Amino acid sequence: MLEGARRTEQRGGVAWTVQPISAARAQKPYSCPGCARSIQPGIAHVAVWRADFVLGDAQALDGRRHWHTHCWRIV
Repeated sequence: MLEGARRTEQRGGVAWTVQPISAARAQKPYSCPGCARSIQPGIAHVAVWRADFVLGDAQALDGRRHWHTHCWRIV
């Protein structure tokens, strides 16, 4: 499901892992937490999760959220 150049970004003093999802790999609809609108299948976007989650990487990945790329950039 995940692909592209994973990176770490800071938002509000928190480190976040940002994983680009290509349009070809975007298979399911998601609700963007930035605008509350739908990210439809076939739309490139980013998956985001805490990079410093206390309970470990697996738990952090389970808590990931899918954002429109634009919405994530303007947070």
